[in-house]
Amino acid sequence: MSANVQTPKAVVEVTAADLQGPGVVFCPNPKQTLWSNHPKVYLDVATTGEARCAYCGTVYKLKAGEKVGHGH
Repeated sequence: MSANVQTPKAVVEVTAADLQGPGVVFCPNPKQTLWSNHPKVYLDVATTGEARCAYCGTVYKLKAGEKVGHGH
């Protein structure tokens, strides 16, 4: 038997400028096609550097070297 490991549908690299509010991105993102839409969810990328959408499995990763600011 093989282990049941969920591979991401896609990996989307984001920059600090792509983050909204307190360091989140939303999924589905504007680049995804209409047929794959699900309810909009906000994913915290700033805390750990990545987040996975529970609906579609897309992983959002902060690009290497990006710094998340804590104020504007």
